[in-house]
Amino acid sequence: MVPPRKRIPYPRPASGFTLVELLVVFALLALLVGLVPIAFGKLQESVQYRDTVRAALSDMRTARFLAQSRGTEVRFVVNLQQRSFGIEGQPPHLVMPPLELRAVMAAEETGSDGTLSIRFLPRGGASGGSVDLVRPSGSGVRLRVDWFSGRIEQEPAKP
Repeated sequence: MVPPRKRIPYPRPASGFTLVELLVVFALLALLVGLVPIAFGKLQESVQYRDTVRAALSDMRTARFLAQSRGTEVRFVVNLQQRSFGIEGQPPHLVMPPLELRAVMAAEETGSDGTLSIRFLPRGGASGGSVDLVRPSGSGVRLRVDWFSGRIEQEPAKP
């Protein structure tokens, strides 16, 4: 009869991470930390652009609605020097950098202080004009008011 063999205990592998694994994880974290501010800045600029376009479009539509419902002229005012826009008599909206604000309106609608305005008339017409909101990349939107119908149309801004 053969005597039973004694089991020799093998050393267990050490638990934990190797130096290479730790270096890879730290390199990935450093890369992630470096890219997050860039992505966040682009996201913030995009949100600011969309909010500004919505505010301008909303104010133009509100001015048209008020003119028709009240039976009086209502002005949508743009101040290029102060980088602001809004309905006359209400607090203006500011256009924050890096967005660019441009406007084209009738010469009769230019104020002595340099403000430009679009007059919305009670019967639906308007004095006409357009407001451009342009991103630093050059892309943007043109909000155009038709002088005959007072309709507000949104189209890509041309450089």
